[in-house]
Amino acid sequence: MSKVFSRAGAAACAVVLSVAPAFAQQSLNFSLGYFMLQGEDARVPGDVLVANRTFLLFDMKEFNGFSVGGEWLVPIGRFVEGGAGVSFTRKTVPSVYADYVDTDGSDIYQELRLRRVPMDFTVRLLPLGQGSAIQPYVGVGATAIAWRYSEFGDFVNFDAGQEIFRGEFVASGVQAGLVALGGVRFAWPSASAGFEIKYHRADAPLDSRFAGPRIDLGGWTYQATAGLRF
Repeated sequence: MSKVFSRAGAAACAVVLSVAPAFAQQSLNFSLGYFMLQGEDARVPGDVLVANRTFLLFDMKEFNGFSVGGEWLVPIGRFVEGGAGVSFTRKTVPSVYADYVDTDGSDIYQELRLRRVPMDFTVRLLPLGQGSAIQPYVGVGATAIAWRYSEFGDFVNFDAGQEIFRGEFVASGVQAGLVALGGVRFAWPSASAGFEIKYHRADAPLDSRFAGPRIDLGGWTYQATAGLRF
């Protein structure tokens, strides 16, 4: 009889060990997506890009662009997981003065560049559990965005008789903010794939060299994900 129970116990342990990885797996995820800057009507008061548009001609949508990233996910029980990840976006947008031209009649040209590197720390809820083949999820967390904003090219010095000069103005830093996300992934024993929507909310101060006192770093990212489960 003891042998029967021993064999049954061993079989039960084998079943548990074979099932547990289905919902207790860590994963390393990679993402490729499209970042959309916060819209002009929803940007933080005093935003430099909104201020620039009062005298420069450029399309704010040109700051939208591709995003790449990676994330490490760790299960916290069957229905919750924690994540730490980083992503990267950078775009350079051309602009010209709206009401001023050079002495030869040509446009006064400069470029605006924004780089964002969000480092996200999130907690996700998986209503169907990590053992499901289809795993919808929602999550929230904190972000620290390493950013760099620059304006370079030709500018008008209105304090010196509208003198045109060549210059570069740069600001950078790391700004704390919030992140929210939602998505769905399809899970296999050693891999996963899915789609995710992520929203960042953060803004940072600028000095008096810029037309606005702040820069809005928020926006939406729509991305495909692929993961390795182990």
